[in-house]
Amino acid sequence: MLKERSATLEKILNWEHWPSSMFYVPNLPYAFYLAFRAKHLAFFTAANPSIKSSGNGTESKYITIQLVPEEFRPKSVLATPNLGFNEVLNQIKKENISFPLIAKPDIGFRGLLVKKINTPEALKNYLSKYPIDIIIQEFLDHENECGVFYHRNPNEASGKITSLTLKNFITVTGDGISTLEQLILQDSRAKLYYELFIDIHKEKLNTVPKEKEVIKLTSIGNHSKGTQFINGNHLITSKLVKTFDKLSQSIDGWYYGRVDLKYNDFSELENGTDFKVLEINGIIAEPTHIYDSENYTYFKALKAIRAHWKSLFDVSTENHRKNRIPYKSPANFIQEMLELKKYIATIKKLNT
Repeated sequence: MLKERSATLEKILNWEHWPSSMFYVPNLPYAFYLAFRAKHLAFFTAANPSIKSSGNGTESKYITIQLVPEEFRPKSVLATPNLGFNEVLNQIKKENISFPLIAKPDIGFRGLLVKKINTPEALKNYLSKYPIDIIIQEFLDHENECGVFYHRNPNEASGKITSLTLKNFITVTGDGISTLEQLILQDSRAKLYYELFIDIHKEKLNTVPKEKEVIKLTSIGNHSKGTQFINGNHLITSKLVKTFDKLSQSIDGWYYGRVDLKYNDFSELENGTDFKVLEINGIIAEPTHIYDSENYTYFKALKAIRAHWKSLFDVSTENHRKNRIPYKSPANFIQEMLELKKYIATIKKLNT
């Protein structure tokens, strides 16, 4: 109980961990201002015509990742509830996906139910527990992960990268004396996610890592999983922009959003020679560099969100005006968001 109170207090004091409403409610007046200028409440739905509702969270991640050129996307299969487990295994084998692998809901965000699966038995249990459409992807062993926010005027060849987020996975280092659980509790960041890590590492909590042995507590690069987001905007170069210009141009109808990807060496990513796209996030994507509370402020974060909304306005209205991309009706958009809310609530119940 004392551990939980301490972690809760630290999360309250550090704005990085505040609920999303604290970042978006203060900016709502600006959102309505943009809607007034566009003369449409759902103007943003014209940003990415190749993605359902431009990526409002209701789109299929499996369908979206197929838009990415094959050389830059992980091997993936879609496991639907009506597929028998043996058929799922056959599809995994056909795609040359081996264990460990990653399983996640086809519709979802903020790391909801994303899990590294080590064995067929664990996968079978996961699919039984969550009878929804699940993406199964190869586990990529690239050393690094980042999020790149890119947007491009639909009628221009070159765009901009306005957010680059480096991801620092939480690790603890053994001292040859302390158990893994003790090391977690001694780490200033790991202890904030104590409940998560004791579930992931429940079979190893009482083991004593060797001195200087580094234990990676999570392999999922999501903020809700404890991964630290670091502002990497200083790494944005013209070479990197050209790489993402090429990627955007290869995906007809994608102009705005954040690409989460894995790479080994940043120069390889910069030159577009070796990286893998984990997923593309559309209009609900965040410029996640703002969550670097050590190098950013809360009010700068709010300003950065508004700046990205302005870019979304420019992309969407240009698509609508010159390319005749229709805006989705506000009623239809709201209905989709209500259905998404119901869906998220349902799978959260499955997780209890």
